[in-house]
Amino acid sequence: MFGLPQYLEQTAARELAVRAWLAGLPRIVTDLAERWSLSVGEPFQPGGHCSWTAPATDASGADVVLKVAFRFAGGEERDEAAGLRAWDGNGAVRLLASCDSGSAHGLLLERCVPGTSLGQAAPEPEQDLVVAGLLRRLWAQPYQAAAFRPLAQMCRAWAGEFEAGYAAALPANRIDPGLARAGMALFRELPASAASQVLLCTDLHAGNILAARRAPWLMIDPKPYTGDPAYDVLQHMLNCEGRLAADPAALADRMASLAGLDPVRVRLWLFARSVQESTGSALMRRVARQLAPA
Repeated sequence: MFGLPQYLEQTAARELAVRAWLAGLPRIVTDLAERWSLSVGEPFQPGGHCSWTAPATDASGADVVLKVAFRFAGGEERDEAAGLRAWDGNGAVRLLASCDSGSAHGLLLERCVPGTSLGQAAPEPEQDLVVAGLLRRLWAQPYQAAAFRPLAQMCRAWAGEFEAGYAAALPANRIDPGLARAGMALFRELPASAASQVLLCTDLHAGNILAARRAPWLMIDPKPYTGDPAYDVLQHMLNCEGRLAADPAALADRMASLAGLDPVRVRLWLFARSVQESTGSALMRRVARQLAPA
């Protein structure tokens, strides 16, 4: 039997392409294990939604991680290896090797030991400090802009998806039309007005930050784009649902202060992203209403 992580099984139940990909996954893992002389263990649980990731040992006896990511048509997993190369271990796990095939991205990664997630180890106010500190390190690393997609590309695509979903949703699941228009206008406009451009993680939250020996905390599983650093604090805030519901402006201001960002831009981004996530989410509609620009 070939072990599958829980979240990947859930994705396969919804996505026909992922389900078909799983049939060939054992062969992909075997080929990569032979290529890099690995002894591979059972996958991490609950794992990722679109990747198979497991602890492994290389020929020298070093602890590593083998990650095999599904190749989406839209390229969601495309730039993880390039981003990790650019960061070169500065706040992120090190990429040891990579191999692309027609159906998968294979990554050989540094293993974080003990590997406890920040979400398991610290309360949210302490998480804020770690997230902001890591982001400052990630943003400071030099990179080749041409190697990565611009944030504007992702925002345009997500805005289009929101508008299609909004039109098809039941009225009870929709935010006010005026807020919907304002949010998507900002979502498309904000990338172009940024004062600086950095290499973004875009998916940094407490579940993607692990305790390690080389550094107290290291980032895993980035989705790199280039663009406005104010965007990069969003995913952490969206995961802090209690504080987000209680006072989203205060949370935005705190993260802006810790990360050295313009609090006005962070609030605008949080408003736009809340609108983008609002269809079917009462919490996101509430947050968007509280943050709506005057």
